[in-house]
Amino acid sequence: MVTVPTGEFLMGSEDALAYPADGEGPVRTVHVDAFSIDACTVTNAQFARFAAETGYRSSTERTGWSFVFAGLLPDDFPPTRSVVGAPWWRQVEGADWRHPDGPHSTWEDRADHPVVHVDFHDARAYCSWAGKRLPTEAEWERAARGGLHGKVFPWGDELEPGGRPRMNVWQGDFPNRHPTADGWYGTCPVDAYDPNGFGLYNVTGNVWEWCDAPFSPAGDGGQRVAKGGSYLCHASYCRRYRVAARQGLPPDSATGNVGFRCAVDMA
Repeated sequence: MVTVPTGEFLMGSEDALAYPADGEGPVRTVHVDAFSIDACTVTNAQFARFAAETGYRSSTERTGWSFVFAGLLPDDFPPTRSVVGAPWWRQVEGADWRHPDGPHSTWEDRADHPVVHVDFHDARAYCSWAGKRLPTEAEWERAARGGLHGKVFPWGDELEPGGRPRMNVWQGDFPNRHPTADGWYGTCPVDAYDPNGFGLYNVTGNVWEWCDAPFSPAGDGGQRVAKGGSYLCHASYCRRYRVAARQGLPPDSATGNVGFRCAVDMA
C-alpha cells in the first residue's frame, strides 16, 4: 500500500471530455484526510487466497454466469445472449472470477491480472477479510491524480505523451478494430505501465474500480460509483478513462472489466 497525505485537491471536471450526466462537475475543492491505498488493484492470485481461506463464493459463482466481452470469446464459442444496446457484452454460462472469459479460461494463467466478475458485495467481503475497506470516491480520485491538480490523466493532459500508450484502453474503433498498440487485448498485469506520483498503478484503463460511494446524492436506485475506465474505453465509445470520470453500477453488477483496490485509515 502507499500513503496519500492529508490535503486538498480539485475534484471533478467540466472540460469538453466530461459527461455532464455522469455528475463529474462542478469542479470543487475537496479536503481528504491521510489514508493508505493499494498500489495495485486486487489480483486473481490474491482473491484466490481469500476464497481458499474462507470458502467464499462470489456472486457470479452463485448465479452461474457473467458478462464477457464478445471479442474475448473463441470464434467457435456457442451462441450467447447479448445485451440490448451493448451487443459486445455476452451472457456466458460458467464465467466468473475463476474463469474470466468463460469455462474454457482460468485465472491461473493471469494470476497477476486484476480479479474481475466481482460485484460491490464481493469487493467489500474481500476488503473485510484483508482488514481494509473500499476507498471513498474522493479518496480514490485524490490518489489517482497522484498529486497533480486539474489534469485529465494521472500523468498530465496528453493522452499518449511521446506517442507511447500510458494505460490499457481500446486502441481502434470500438468494438470491431483493436490493433493492441499497448500490447494487450483484455486485462493486463496490475503493475503494467508507470505508476503515478503517489505510486499507484493503472488507475485509468484496465478495469473499473468499485468505490464505497453512492452514484448520486439521491442514491440513484442504490447504484455505487466505479472509477477509472477499463480496457474497453475509447473516444469512439466511452471517454471515461480519466481520473475525474465516474459511472454508476448496481451493487450486484459483475462483468469482465470491473475490479477494485482497497484502502485503510491512517492510525
